[in-house]
Amino acid sequence: MCFSASASLTAGVLLTFVGTETIKKVHKPQQIVFAVIPVFFALQQFTEGVLWLSMTRAGFAGVEAAASYFFVIMAQIIWPVMIPLSVLLLEENKTRKRILYALLAVGAAICFYNLYSLVLHGIHAVISGRHIAYQSNVPDTLDKKALFFYLAVTVVPLFVSGIKRVPILGVLMVLSFAISAVFYMQCLTSVWCFFAAVMSFVVFYIVRDAHSQFHFDRIGKNYGVRQTRAAARIV
Repeated sequence: MCFSASASLTAGVLLTFVGTETIKKVHKPQQIVFAVIPVFFALQQFTEGVLWLSMTRAGFAGVEAAASYFFVIMAQIIWPVMIPLSVLLLEENKTRKRILYALLAVGAAICFYNLYSLVLHGIHAVISGRHIAYQSNVPDTLDKKALFFYLAVTVVPLFVSGIKRVPILGVLMVLSFAISAVFYMQCLTSVWCFFAAVMSFVVFYIVRDAHSQFHFDRIGKNYGVRQTRAAARIV
């Protein structure tokens, strides 16, 4: 998290609880990737908590480097694939699925580009004010282009989705990105991940609604079957 070690660790604990409750609402395999998003963010916050502690104490350079790389791998390499994939697995409409497949392909390209950049240029975390900034030697022009495509594959799938409340999650992602870019551009990765983590509550409600709808539909279907059987016995 972008404020302190205690704030990151507290957020990690809270998100672990939200993530556990979200996973409990899963009723079909296609929902698993989407449902583990809060747990994904919990792990990120725990990682930044460890990073804060290692950066403010002497003798933990190895832990600091490992935590920095782990956080960036989650945020810049896994996340561009995880979002389009999670929405794709939920979607049933064929037209929407084709669009999501294309976005997943772009996300995979961003994933490999960021991985290549990380291996080639490395990453270094620094404390800037009360935030953590992740710095590398990637040229600014390439960095800005990569950021554009990164934003596209992590936000657009949420608007493509026909699942209830998922587009609302997209709106919140755009607003949080705008706030992070305007006020915390130097620490964009850390701050936007914090805002995105807060949205884990929306993920919980989306999965919960799908769970409730599943039970409602199943009850209705079973009731219809029983009525049909009763009518057949009468005849």
